[in-house]
Amino acid sequence: GLRRGSGFILVALLLCLWEVSARSGLIRSENWPPLSSVLASFASGIRSGELPALLAATLYRSLAGFIIGSAVGVTVGLMMAGYRRVDALLEPLVELCRPIPIPAILPPLILLLGIGDAFKVFVVAFATFFPVAISTVHGVRAVPAAILDMARTYQRSQAEILTRIVLPSALPYITAGMRGALALSLIVAIAAEMIAGSAGIGYYLLTMQY
Repeated sequence: GLRRGSGFILVALLLCLWEVSARSGLIRSENWPPLSSVLASFASGIRSGELPALLAATLYRSLAGFIIGSAVGVTVGLMMAGYRRVDALLEPLVELCRPIPIPAILPPLILLLGIGDAFKVFVVAFATFFPVAISTVHGVRAVPAAILDMARTYQRSQAEILTRIVLPSALPYITAGMRGALALSLIVAIAAEMIAGSAGIGYYLLTMQY
């Protein structure tokens, strides 16, 4: 409790310093408004409905891309971990594409998909796919071989082994990958809106900067 309190106190002091530095003229810049002015503008945007609409558009693209990327990532991860031929085929491609920075793929995707929602959802799904797929592969491979052998000894079907043993055992790995991908999906959605957008938080931030 003491550590949490000290953290809140530090944040409060920094916010007070922000307000005082702008009001006292210590920092004179149009890019450094007082905190009270920022909060007033934020409240005005909420009352007018502008900010909720922008946030809803960004969350829609982020969530849609996250769901698609996670579903494909789990499916591909299960196939890579369960079948050696699939792993030999897809692992080089995954390792080749995974380090590519997201901003590097945006220009060619704009040429292929345009600047609509399809482009933004695909970019988010692309960024989400890799952490989820890799986490799924690690999770499935971490299942003890003795448990799988015992299930086969009792003549359990592949569907039963997958749903009752593999997925429950790999679930902590999968959820860990999805947790990291969730924050990434929002960041990527905002970045895509900044580069090619007509609505959303990213487009709004860039417009307000201008």
